[in-house]
Amino acid sequence: VRLQVQNVEKPLYRGTFHCFQSIIKQESAFGLYKGIGSPMMGLTFINALVFGVQGNTLRALGKDTPLNQFLAGSAAGAIQCVICCPMELAKTRMQLQGTGEYKQKTKNYKNSLDCLIKIYQKEGLRGINRGMVSTFIRETPSFGFYFLTYDCMTRYLGCEAEDSYVIPKLLFSGGMSGIVSWLSTYPMDVIKSRLQADGVGGVTQYKGILDCVRKSYHEEGWRVFTRGLTSTLLRAFPVNAATFATVTVFLMYMKSEDNLPECEPAPVIHQPSSL
Repeated sequence: VRLQVQNVEKPLYRGTFHCFQSIIKQESAFGLYKGIGSPMMGLTFINALVFGVQGNTLRALGKDTPLNQFLAGSAAGAIQCVICCPMELAKTRMQLQGTGEYKQKTKNYKNSLDCLIKIYQKEGLRGINRGMVSTFIRETPSFGFYFLTYDCMTRYLGCEAEDSYVIPKLLFSGGMSGIVSWLSTYPMDVIKSRLQADGVGGVTQYKGILDCVRKSYHEEGWRVFTRGLTSTLLRAFPVNAATFATVTVFLMYMKSEDNLPECEPAPVIHQPSSL
């Protein structure tokens, strides 16, 4: 977020590693965890919604084909925007608060919940849904590629329940799925971050998505749309590896126990195999 929205004329950070070093040096290690309350509150619901919607949509479509995997994933991505957008707004505002200060002199927000409450009091529902359209444009195809990649990777690697290497294979498949999904729509994530950070200093720069794209490109060139990509991909692999592997293994276990006979797990490969 900080790399995506920093002022090009007076940049604070030269890159991912410099940003990491600067935050620890200027704000202590706790600076790396600013805004953590928002993901902690929202990610559980988001993942439950995503995997639930994807699985049910895939069943409704009837056949497990690559196209249906993409469509089911896209549907899941679109629906979870309702939670994702306010969550990321609070995370962005909290992460930008007190930049470069070891002890924050002024705190606009005490925590993520306080941030959303104050934004709502000042701007209403429109305020806490700032960046909703850009989030929708980013998440819909992104989750389509997310589930499609995972399905293709697990099929290619031959993930079988009795395979002694099934966990490493699932971790690798999940990690690659995260990377592909972020690469597919990353420029829109830059725009989303800039729109949600807009107005933090009291000055509004952008009228909307197209205006943000135009001004960003005019001032910084095409490279602006890759700002922060390295740190995003470094995060994406372990996070999504853990997410997909955990969900798949849990559903494999539940299925083997016959506790949920009617539940066909979303990420499990639908092919003639024990998995």
